Amino acid sequence: MPTNDLVPSLIYKLNENQLAIAAAVEDLSVWIEQLHGPAEDGARIRNSLTKLDENLEFITRGVAELLNDR
Repeated sequence: MPTNDLVPSLIYKLNENQLAIAAAVEDLSVWIEQLHGPAEDGARIRNSLTKLDENLEFITRGVAELLNDR
């Protein structure tokens, strides 16, 4: 596969991994809060997840543009 064809596919897979990691972290934060109640740790986790959500739209648009340019 030529390098210029590999880059969009690689970025797409990295984006998929980011979404999967975010979902797993969110599930873990819910589990922690169920065991220990709302705490500082839960708030920090949610702040990190918020940053992932804020970047998601930009990343998704960028991946779509890269795939369309192929």
